Amino acid sequence: MSSSDLRESPRKPFVLEDFLPYRLAKLSTTVSRSLARLYENRFGVSMGEWRLLANLAQFGPQSANALSDRSAMDKVQISRAVAKAVANGFIARTIDHRDRRRSVLSLTNKGQDLYNHIAPIAQDFEDFLLTALQPQELQMLHLLLDRLLEAAQSVSVERMPFAQYSDDEIESEPDLEMDIETEINAEIS
Repeated sequence: MSSSDLRESPRKPFVLEDFLPYRLAKLSTTVSRSLARLYENRFGVSMGEWRLLANLAQFGPQSANALSDRSAMDKVQISRAVAKAVANGFIARTIDHRDRRRSVLSLTNKGQDLYNHIAPIAQDFEDFLLTALQPQELQMLHLLLDRLLEAAQSVSVERMPFAQYSDDEIESEPDLEMDIETEINAEIS
């Protein structure tokens, strides 16, 4: 469908329950909260801490900004989760020797051990959830999610032909990189 087709097609009424971003957010929140209850009750770990542990276990030491990008958590969520995980001894925070304005976060042995306990629970939860789908539906779901993610990542207001904004209404996305690093480093000092 071209951009002119989008503008010329008759617009159906907006129904929140049918709006894809709303449905995806609702599904994500429901799934995340259900899983979080399992590890919060058993291990006393928040959803944010688990996301940090999982990302650090999978991708190794990284900055708070990289964690923010990978975990889909905002600056405030990252800052709180990092502070709690450091206080609980799950994550170590050091200053980046190449750029002293940045900190590098890594799993401690205690954090790795906790990850090793929670990861199988998370996998069992996923297996249980996916019993609702047939194997070919699961393959299709992965394909469709990849396509939607790629499309969402390529969106910019300037490139959306159907968005009718004046230049004054378009705000660029704020650069959170230094904000997160500055906040994390302030906590080290």
